[in-house]
Amino acid sequence: MKIHATVESMRAARAGMGARVALVPTMGNLHDGHIALMRAARECADSVVASIFVNRLQFGPAEDFDSYPRTLENDRARLEAAGVEHLFAPDETAMYPQPQRYHVDPAPTQAAILEGASRPGHLRGVATVVLKLLNIVQPDVALFGKKDYQQLMVLRNMVEQFALPVEIVAGETIRAADGLALSSRNGYLSADERAEAPRLARQLNALVKAVRAGECDFSRLEAAATAELIAHGWLPDYFTVRRRIDLQIPQGCDSELVVLAAARLGRTRLIDNMEI
Repeated sequence: MKIHATVESMRAARAGMGARVALVPTMGNLHDGHIALMRAARECADSVVASIFVNRLQFGPAEDFDSYPRTLENDRARLEAAGVEHLFAPDETAMYPQPQRYHVDPAPTQAAILEGASRPGHLRGVATVVLKLLNIVQPDVALFGKKDYQQLMVLRNMVEQFALPVEIVAGETIRAADGLALSSRNGYLSADERAEAPRLARQLNALVKAVRAGECDFSRLEAAATAELIAHGWLPDYFTVRRRIDLQIPQGCDSELVVLAAARLGRTRLIDNMEI
């Protein structure tokens, strides 16, 4: 696997790649969910590029940018084992040689709700860095996990709005045996918190089953799930049923739906979702 620390090196390598190139952007500290995306990329492209960059633009002032785990050596070994040919791993100077004064501002109807309401500016930072990565690597396909459901929607819409020549492919959420969605931040959990953490997925699953059984009083279901989390020491940001297509509030059970949740357990903020 070749490692590229500069934009120039990455672009030079791109010129010699196969006919179809896949990009999997990450912030590193890789887990099995990331590796599943790498393997999916391997199946749909001739060459696979992974990127590792902890993007300051998507962190709020009180968030964990400085403490976010940086595990490049271990990540490199996992990527190589997964068949990734190229790793783009720039530092901030390479990625932002000047202060980033131009940004992608997603539509407020999509970026000011849910994660956007809880983490102002987060999706703006994500969209900006992904657009920059797409311009640098120029892949034919880019893969993102469904665990970050709102992010996936925003990026799909960005690609469509800017007529970017790239296909966005969604990877299913990968879970531990007890149901907890894999996340780089799961390592922040204490042993007791880790034992409690699967409750979030259980509440999502219970709501999904209730809706599939014909229950359409979403407010009641959301309130019950939120109360259950609070009773066990969680601090929920949201637990809500939305339309898959735009994450707006549904008028009933007659559209494709997804239930999304974000809550803090101790100092760790966990997000998860399940399609209905």
